[in-house]
Amino acid sequence: MLEQSFSHIKGIGSKTEIQLWSSNIHDWPSLKNTKNFPLSHRKYDYLKKEIIKSEKHLKSNNPNYFSNGLTSSQHWRLFKNFKSTTAYLDIETTGLYASSAIITTIAIYDGEKIKYYVNGENLNDFKEDIFEYNLLVTYNGKCFDIPFIEKFFNISLDHSHIDLRYVLHSLGYSGGLKGCEKQFGISRNDLEGVDGFFAIYLWEEFVQNKNQKALDTLLAYNIEDVVNLEYLMHKVYNLKISETPFEEKLKMNIPDRPSLPFTPDLITIQKIKNRFYNPFNIAQSMEKYPHYGNPRKILF
Repeated sequence: MLEQSFSHIKGIGSKTEIQLWSSNIHDWPSLKNTKNFPLSHRKYDYLKKEIIKSEKHLKSNNPNYFSNGLTSSQHWRLFKNFKSTTAYLDIETTGLYASSAIITTIAIYDGEKIKYYVNGENLNDFKEDIFEYNLLVTYNGKCFDIPFIEKFFNISLDHSHIDLRYVLHSLGYSGGLKGCEKQFGISRNDLEGVDGFFAIYLWEEFVQNKNQKALDTLLAYNIEDVVNLEYLMHKVYNLKISETPFEEKLKMNIPDRPSLPFTPDLITIQKIKNRFYNPFNIAQSMEKYPHYGNPRKILF
């Protein structure tokens, strides 16, 4: 979609872009070769120079040039061109703030390989592995995952970033990642009801009781997030493409769901529900983790 885009160029808004498309200037080559440019000669000369610059950045695999010029709701345009260097990313933590909480697990999926990182085991490997990618896809990562990671590891992630929260909102979808998944018909099956609050208890069960099945369940939940991000990214891309004249040409196939390396343990899930999700312990939980809200509202 980048070759069909003009709105990443300074001074070119969506109305001008649509005007160009309506004049059969559907991509960069057709702009350079057109004899019926609908705007001024000065604007035409400016756009030709900017398109040459855009072609150089695309050839050098630099998504930042384009993401810097696009609004967050338009970052989806990067996806098709940079899919081969995309990582779907999600973290689990013990709270919302890196100053008072830690990262427990991280999951990455690049469309082929699933990578996962566990605090106390291989978490620091993430700091090198993440720079294998040029483009990150998250849900609410701009507000949470990325700033948390940067502060926790004391690193800077200068990747281009598609935050599906903004793109989905532009399409009329809201309600958090789980709410959006349900609207697209995605079922969590055995992980239904497990959320970021519940993930804290899974981590505590693993650390305090050496329950490996709790860690396996936490990783299953974490990895489920990134696998579902891939599906949502493709669906969102196709929905956005359908708003342009290029749906038939640029529509992407939805990839098959990969096999997951972990299975949630239902006994452990029920154990945590029985222990913490009753009126008395809910009050204690809200006092201990006030920023996560009421877990009973989340689960039941």
